[in-house]
Amino acid sequence: MTKRFADKPESEQYWQNERRQRTRPSLASAIGEVVKMNFVQSFCTALEPMLRRVVNEEVDNGLRRRIPSYTRSNSLLIKAPSTMQLKFRKLLSLPIFTGTKIVDEDGNPLEIYLVDIDSGQESTVSCALKLQIVVVDGDFPAADSKVWTSGEFEKNIVKERRGKRPLLAGDVSVTMRDGVVSVGDIELTDNSSWIRSRKFRIAARVVQGATAGIVVREAMTEAFVVKDHRGELYKKHHPPMLQDDVWRLEKIGKDGAFHKKLTSNAIKTVQEFLKLSVVNEPKLRKILGIGMSDKMWEVTIKHARTCVVDSKFYVSRGPNHTIYLNPICQVVKAVINGDAFVGKDLSSVNRAYIEKFVEEAYQKWNSLEVVDGIVNETRLLTQGDMVEEYPCNNTMTMEMCQGQVFPTSRATELAFVSNKEYVGVVGSTYFLAPAEAYNFGESSSEGELGATYNFIK
Repeated sequence: MTKRFADKPESEQYWQNERRQRTRPSLASAIGEVVKMNFVQSFCTALEPMLRRVVNEEVDNGLRRRIPSYTRSNSLLIKAPSTMQLKFRKLLSLPIFTGTKIVDEDGNPLEIYLVDIDSGQESTVSCALKLQIVVVDGDFPAADSKVWTSGEFEKNIVKERRGKRPLLAGDVSVTMRDGVVSVGDIELTDNSSWIRSRKFRIAARVVQGATAGIVVREAMTEAFVVKDHRGELYKKHHPPMLQDDVWRLEKIGKDGAFHKKLTSNAIKTVQEFLKLSVVNEPKLRKILGIGMSDKMWEVTIKHARTCVVDSKFYVSRGPNHTIYLNPICQVVKAVINGDAFVGKDLSSVNRAYIEKFVEEAYQKWNSLEVVDGIVNETRLLTQGDMVEEYPCNNTMTMEMCQGQVFPTSRATELAFVSNKEYVGVVGSTYFLAPAEAYNFGESSSEGELGATYNFIK
């Protein structure tokens, strides 16, 4: 018994060794495993290109079965003649600056409408059309051709420069219903100086797939230059306003020689420029100097005389006279020693006498009494018989003021007699005066004002 227990540790050691020998892989089995792994790896490596080729062939076959019908329909769509075309209703308001809303020549949002090419008449389609607004090269189409392909149009779309914002911002996608749509708010973010033509066009096209079998030709505006927004700060105003800086006039550059000469003589606004041109034109020409030629002067003064003049009158009172002047110091009425002189009657007054009063009024302009225009003012007809009365407006153009009389409170209407020799106020109190006293000549028809003697003859 004792010997059996004593032999037990030896038997356990034996079985442990036996188990180790059984679990330890032999050299042959290790080699077999390596060979098996190499075979699988080699097989996969050889199989991969074959599988790729098979997959590619199947994918290509699948695409070919579907693409031919699409290609045929697409090619037919491109080659089919356009039966309708988009068009912009009006021309653009120019010039155009970056960051400024693009509007038409009347200051309204751009309007696009649909026309039938064959008849030239406006048309509609039963479905709504989704339009995309884009920018195209100003040189497209060549020679202002009216026919182009969709591919040619696509190639001439101008994209933004690298690193820049989208070239066109705002409502670049609109929906047309009943054959018309307005483009609410679009603006260009970059100037046009970097492309060869240096010009852009705004264009509109139907989004691909938005029409079923209908080919609609794109719309394009006229070509135009886009200037940087900072250029707008130096833009001339057409027409200028009385309180505009004087450099807003043509041929007078901001901070230029003419501008500096004028401001140094207290002529800072268009109104001050016009007043001096009426009271003492030679002095104004002398201030500008010989650098302003006669031709330049004509351009500047013509631009100035298109100014919009308000309906105020300036009253200069003296011991025995009262002079009524318009905003640019032209005499409208004179009351001397209790006698009123208007129009024709002014020619009977000594011209030097009136000019003296005008000069005095000019010197004390800021202290003159200001009165509003007549409540029921009317416009003078420059041609034909007087048959219509015009309502009162808050502003008058130079042309209106040029012929403006200062009638009594009961006067209701200004009129041209058919022979155009006399102009008068029609009402319970009226007068007649020669038309030439109001300078209704060629320059008047263009909205210009003459010098003081147009009112004093």
